[in-house]
Amino acid sequence: MKKLGIMLMCALMMVSFTACGGSATSETKEAEKKLDKVRLGEVTHSVFYAPQYAAISLGFFADEGIEIELSNLGGADKVMSALLSNQIDIGFCGPEASIYVYNEGREDYSEVFAQMTKRDGSFLVGKEKPDTFDWNQLKGKTVIPGRKGGVPYMTFEYLLKEKGLDPANDLNLDDSIQFSLMAGAFSGSDAEYVTLFEPTASMIEQENKGYILASIGQESGEIPYTAYCAKKSYIGKNEDLVQRFTNAIYKGLKWVNENSAEEVAKVIADSFPDSDVTLLTTVVQRYKDIDSWKVEPVLEQTAFDKLQTVMESAGELSTKAPYDKVVNNKFANAVLGK
Repeated sequence: MKKLGIMLMCALMMVSFTACGGSATSETKEAEKKLDKVRLGEVTHSVFYAPQYAAISLGFFADEGIEIELSNLGGADKVMSALLSNQIDIGFCGPEASIYVYNEGREDYSEVFAQMTKRDGSFLVGKEKPDTFDWNQLKGKTVIPGRKGGVPYMTFEYLLKEKGLDPANDLNLDDSIQFSLMAGAFSGSDAEYVTLFEPTASMIEQENKGYILASIGQESGEIPYTAYCAKKSYIGKNEDLVQRFTNAIYKGLKWVNENSAEEVAKVIADSFPDSDVTLLTTVVQRYKDIDSWKVEPVLEQTAFDKLQTVMESAGELSTKAPYDKVVNNKFANAVLGK
């Protein structure tokens, strides 16, 4: 009888464990099903966007019930094209793309709802390394600064003017190269200079193909450089999702700003398999040193106004877009309890 009792207890326990295991598996699958997929298109893949990759790696998006499907689209124009044609849900690029779309008169235009970077993240790379770099050394030279009309090009042009140079006459700006091909074009051409994001700039330097001479962002000052945007209709139909997305970005910004370059490098390493942690640490520190990232994801009107001034100076903007139409700070303010 005692043996029979023990056998019955064991059988009951096995049934119980099996039931629990099946329930846990079911609950896990159910939780996975509940993740909302967001197709996110980024302007380029760079350590400059470390808060985004940290938010993915540390599970901040998953905590908000979001699964990110990330695509590197290689340029703000391509991001906006994908956004308007519903190939992606959220775009990550310069706010200038949303300004252009609004000024085209589209009814379902793009709204910017969260800002990540507050200055240019590119670096001037030259084939020669002078004892002391001076901007006048660019006179008569060829520079590859990105495509005309994009924030990288316009910021660089704005900086040249600030340094007393005439972009049209003092040097040759080769704007024929696609964003993703600039490093290769620099290495394989007669161009003396190029503007590159990290880690590409440091990798060029490691390969002895060029030298980092200056930070464009540090020299040009603050500007709303990269932000998240979505079509007005998408935001209207998915307010809760956009809020959760913004929550995750805010957590990423906060974490990157509060942790060391080495810790950040380790966390984002999977996003940059071709770069070792030592190089990534150097790059992250470089971006920390120039105060690249926003603390709060709100895009302020003063910053928006400066961007449009830069666009006007570049001859790319004839009519200023209204701040309260292009920028939607509802979600960024909610993160801050405003």
